[in-house]
Amino acid sequence: MGKASQPRQLDPAAICRSSDPLAVRELLTKIGDKWTIFVVLSLDLLGGRARFSELERAVPGISQRMLSSTLKNLERDGMVIREMFAEVPPRVEYEMTDLGRSLLRPTQGLVDWAKENWQQVREAQSSYDER
Repeated sequence: MGKASQPRQLDPAAICRSSDPLAVRELLTKIGDKWTIFVVLSLDLLGGRARFSELERAVPGISQRMLSSTLKNLERDGMVIREMFAEVPPRVEYEMTDLGRSLLRPTQGLVDWAKENWQQVREAQSSYDER
């Protein structure tokens, strides 16, 4: 019998080419969330600034609670700023920061890839499921 081969171990820093792979993974998890992607792209389509209710209408299927949570996370991470107006009823608007706008290009690239390849993925899933 031959020698059992040792499982290969990849250095996490090499995978993401970063000295802090855990930070990269954490941020990718946050910005890769489906609601974050839709909120960021919707905010851009609405001119980079929008009221909560406009975003709620723009993002299909999102609940108020999830939209609120997503916007809070984006604000905390410096992607959007929240501005409250002292009016009755109170008005709140969200605006993309430069950091948030820098996320648009890669996010749109991912969406474009999904649009171009969803049919192939569905076919692969069907083929896999038939086996």
